[in-house]
Amino acid sequence: MAETKKKWWAALAVLLGAALLVGGDQASKAMVLENLRGKPPVAVIPGLLEFSYVENYAAAMGLFDGLIWLVVACTAVVCVFILLALLFYKGHTVFSYITAMLLLAGGLGNLIDRFSHGFVVDFIHVLFFPYIFNVADCCVTIGVVCFFCHYLVTARREKAEKEAAGEG
Repeated sequence: MAETKKKWWAALAVLLGAALLVGGDQASKAMVLENLRGKPPVAVIPGLLEFSYVENYAAAMGLFDGLIWLVVACTAVVCVFILLALLFYKGHTVFSYITAMLLLAGGLGNLIDRFSHGFVVDFIHVLFFPYIFNVADCCVTIGVVCFFCHYLVTARREKAEKEAAGEG
């Protein structure tokens, strides 16, 4: 019973964290729409970082241009899968909870843009990197890294348990 209660609190914390991240993503995009649309890039750290308004009609790094319906469908399916895994997956670690929070926030943040504007607002440009991205994209990228960390931790734990049981 206590384990179930703990899991529900963790799921609630993940959802609250995702909501806060989506709020931050949408607030940053609203500021960019208001202050940078139609204007030249703004240097934040000269020679390293600038904010530059871009309307992204494709997916990450220009992929799937013209197939955005596929991106929207896949994003929605992944978000539903994450919600189900949040509730029913039994092997959660800190990394899996962080993964769920970040991937939900990133997916929902960009879905909101696609439905409200017809494109995703991108604005963060690290000058040595050719692509321009946003807060939601950062959430997805960090979420994927956390997913791999969770996988490695889980795989290591399972291997140790098998060796302890004399199976490996």
